[in-house]
Amino acid sequence: MVDSSAVARVLICEPHEDIRALLELVVRRLGHEPVPYMGGSVEHLHLDAAVIEPGEESAFKVAQRLRLRDVPVLFTSIYPAEQEALELNPSAYLVKPFPLHALERALEAALAHVRPPAAAAVRPD
Repeated sequence: MVDSSAVARVLICEPHEDIRALLELVVRRLGHEPVPYMGGSVEHLHLDAAVIEPGEESAFKVAQRLRLRDVPVLFTSIYPAEQEALELNPSAYLVKPFPLHALERALEAALAHVRPPAAAAVRPD
């Protein structure tokens, strides 16, 4: 669970370096920490969400593993969603090119579902 004041760790799994850099910039601009996917297992990583290009088999397998851990996954692709991707119940499926504010809204909405509600302020009497 992500504390509402904590920085979220967001996995970025995108094969194209220029797009990956742009996605990382969006995550940083929202005040979160981008975690570039460098291959291999993600089991040891503490992640709060992921932005994944599902076109490559290894990336799709990462999405499957993360969803088993209830980590919100946002897909970004040049292709329309396929049934297999939709079965993972992604938080969003954005078709490239998309406006960056669409990714910002989708990521914040996904993170809002894993954050506990902010504690209500209690005034002493």
